[in-house]
Amino acid sequence: MSGMFGHTLRGNPSEAETEGHRLLVRAGFMRQLASGIFSYLPLAHRALGKVEGIVREEMDRIGGQEMKMPVVHPADLWQETGRWYQIGSELGRFKDKNDRDMVLAMTHEEVVADLIRREISSYRQLPAFIYQIQTKWRDDPRPRSGLIRAREFTMKDAYSLDADEEGLDRRYRAGYSAYFNVFHRCGLPSVAVDSDVGMMGGTQAHEFMYLSPIGEDTLILCDNCGYTANRQISGLAKPAAEREDEKPLEKVETPGTDTILSLAKYLGVPTSKTAKAIFAVASFENAGEGESERFVIAVVRGDMDYNDTKLLNAVGADDLRPAREEEIRAAGAEPGYGSPIGAKALVVADDAIADSPNLVAGANEPGYHYTNVNLSRDFEADVVTDIAVAEAGSGCPACGEPVRAERGVEVGNIFKLGTKYTEALGASFLDAEGVSKPVIMGSYGIGIGRLLNCVAEEHRDDDGLIWPVSIAPYQVHLIASEQTATRAAELYETLSEAGFEVLYDDREESLGPKFKDADLIGLPLRLTLTPRSLENGGVELKERESGETEVAAFEEVSERVGERLSALREKLDRSVVEVPFGEQPASWLT
Repeated sequence: MSGMFGHTLRGNPSEAETEGHRLLVRAGFMRQLASGIFSYLPLAHRALGKVEGIVREEMDRIGGQEMKMPVVHPADLWQETGRWYQIGSELGRFKDKNDRDMVLAMTHEEVVADLIRREISSYRQLPAFIYQIQTKWRDDPRPRSGLIRAREFTMKDAYSLDADEEGLDRRYRAGYSAYFNVFHRCGLPSVAVDSDVGMMGGTQAHEFMYLSPIGEDTLILCDNCGYTANRQISGLAKPAAEREDEKPLEKVETPGTDTILSLAKYLGVPTSKTAKAIFAVASFENAGEGESERFVIAVVRGDMDYNDTKLLNAVGADDLRPAREEEIRAAGAEPGYGSPIGAKALVVADDAIADSPNLVAGANEPGYHYTNVNLSRDFEADVVTDIAVAEAGSGCPACGEPVRAERGVEVGNIFKLGTKYTEALGASFLDAEGVSKPVIMGSYGIGIGRLLNCVAEEHRDDDGLIWPVSIAPYQVHLIASEQTATRAAELYETLSEAGFEVLYDDREESLGPKFKDADLIGLPLRLTLTPRSLENGGVELKERESGETEVAAFEEVSERVGERLSALREKLDRSVVEVPFGEQPASWLT
């Protein structure tokens, strides 16, 4: 340790927002260079290397071939797929010295599709599965929590190339199981949830989530049937409205009722008998033509709220923002008393609105509402679909039982991209009949640094980090007093020659700070060699996680270290169980 670059900190770093982030900085694993940009010191570099090794083994196991693609891309590729226009300021854009537009990669679908059109010409070259572990740049406006949400980060991104949908299905299912192997081998519990395809596009996606209060995503989980989904797309079983005949539309005075609760109380009706209007402006990026906007009125029943991702997808927009008061009035609506009746807008109605007769809705006039409002008779909807948000206690869309809501951090994702990128770039092949078809793609990502940060969040106590044996930067932390330094140096050489990874604290420090740093860094085994330990029979061995200790004779230390490490590996290996596609680990409920 006297020669190791980087040092531990006694105080808490001011920039740290979570416990895992705080401990990684304090223990000398990383340092912040700028917002969302970090240097990985030797301890972190070693741990990240082990995470990458596990990822490589699991990708190779399902047929992956590792390669490396550039971080800098010509903008032409991103313009061909349209994402140059669809992605906002998060995409790193710059011009080279020849004034050509360039991109800093946040992902590599465009480059892969370009490689396909250069390298693949026949069905005989398919299927293929390639991956890389590479630096990415995403200019996130709100980097936070250390490596949980960084701007520059390392990602494993893999891409499956198939001739048909059946081949994509097989690779997608294999990736699903392989991801659980990765996370379990790193000691990180996770669940898989259905998710929105977002900017990636495609027909299906799953996110792999570490359940934690620090997560920004809200997950909907059903303990009864195992349903899981990101709340962005989660369905819900909606309470059915009572059947009744349509009644005549009637305008009523409702002073001071600009919220659903105040309206329901004033009229003496349940909130389920009201219609809530949401006013938004949707923006659409048209390749080469710039941005266009449309005013949107979304309508959900008053006992529910709307889901912005569902609404965004319903209108097919690139972005959605709340409408300003002047925009609302310009469309013929009224803030607080609004509805689609008589307004000029793109109208999206939740499917529960279509099934709920005689609702109370705004009259687009201050202090007035309509009663007995019915979709189709009193206003038309351009889109009728599910846009309601699922909450804790909502009915599970699969079995109807109440669901729970948990926070989670996304540590991996998989996408069925289909032909979105290959069609855009003309990446096709000739099938057995000589017919040209686009290659079918899948995309599979794991954030390497984010995974490490999540492990730090999961495995820690009040004294510091507790690394799983599989990804610990070193296996053994050797501590000695000044009086036993010579024998400790001999033990260090013996253990190193036996193949163990040893961090030897040879600093001129007292034992107290050495013990504190050992707990802070959190290696699986601590060896202590002092006059007292020699009096007790040799060298003290202590497991960081369990706190179990024993004293081993000096000549038996190497054997006992091997046995202890093997036991820790076996314990971790027992958690690595095959998780078939669509299922969750047995421990997911906890």
